[in-house]
Amino acid sequence: MAGIRDDFSVQALGQGLLVALVGYASSVAVVIQGLAAVGASVSQIASALVVIGIANGLVAIALSWWLRMPISIAWSTPGMALLATTGAVAGGFPAAVAAFIVVGALIMLTGLWTPLGRIVAAIPKPIASAMLAGILLKLCLAPFLAIGKASWVAVAVLVTWLLFMRFARGYAVPAAVAVALAAMAFDAPFAGMAAADLIPHLELVMPIFTWEAMVNIALPLFIVTMAGQNLPGLAVLAAYNYRPRVAPLLLSTGAASVVGAPFGMPTINLAAITAALCAGPDAHADPTRRYVAGILGGIGYVLLAALAGIAAALVARSPPVLIEAVAGLALIGAFGSAIVNAVQDDDSRLPGLVTFLVTASGLSLFGIGSAFWGLVIGLAVHHVLRLGART
Repeated sequence: MAGIRDDFSVQALGQGLLVALVGYASSVAVVIQGLAAVGASVSQIASALVVIGIANGLVAIALSWWLRMPISIAWSTPGMALLATTGAVAGGFPAAVAAFIVVGALIMLTGLWTPLGRIVAAIPKPIASAMLAGILLKLCLAPFLAIGKASWVAVAVLVTWLLFMRFARGYAVPAAVAVALAAMAFDAPFAGMAAADLIPHLELVMPIFTWEAMVNIALPLFIVTMAGQNLPGLAVLAAYNYRPRVAPLLLSTGAASVVGAPFGMPTINLAAITAALCAGPDAHADPTRRYVAGILGGIGYVLLAALAGIAAALVARSPPVLIEAVAGLALIGAFGSAIVNAVQDDDSRLPGLVTFLVTASGLSLFGIGSAFWGLVIGLAVHHVLRLGART
């Protein structure tokens, strides 16, 4: 604890809390939609939101503290989108819960498969940086797109950020977050809601293992989570020169997924976009002290779990673009560094650009998102060009 106190900084506090806020608010609607599509009731969805917040937070705190690296944990947004398109299966939500348990177990088994770590370590830095830039592009555009959707709030957030960047750089993002939250609370009052709707609670769901759920939910959800979240998450950390052992990350997220699934919780995994908030220089100039942002981000998730009902109601009644706008402002520096690292080497420029463009395109094949395909196609271009150079 003494070491954490010494390494604490206002920048880490701002970035850590932003991780939790962005991770929760930017895609909680997708989680709700995905769970509802596979048959979850309103109370089961509320239970899932409580448990997933606690699981995200505790795993992030434990891993960041143990590894002394800024580890961010999140739910699988592409996985939740997959659930939304899959719909209910035989056995209803209990069958989906059984599928969540199986996915968690498969992730734990993958954690014991060491070639995955070697694959990530072999990714050239320009390719990893280009993929990161492609992931960040959409959020970095959000502050300016927000002007057309929530003009006065977006302008207030932008002006606050700019003024603090000029006079108190370390406080720029926290100040922008405060303005956005105040605007959301003003525009989304809780009048007419019962107090019981805002109190988080847990609901146990007994799993029912069915073949249909294994084929239609468990297998594709596992593939999407590994390809669309864990591999890009590891690559984002590598882009900032953090290369943790893969086994502890997958074993802990897989185990937490198994334990939380009976309460309706879907799979958790490494974060990709929010990982850049903790791992980048905005969390601290010293890379060895950025792990504190991971810990604080975990604490933020736990606090949001305690306020799951309020948070869900606030997000459901507010434009998601506001939170995305704040995240975009925080990530502009990270985007600039990533794109420079992707193209500054002449030999790696074309593979880097291809990786960036594919990732930013939003391409989705077989339920797997563009970050994975950006890596695959970029690496293919990289190796083809190297083969041509050798011959």
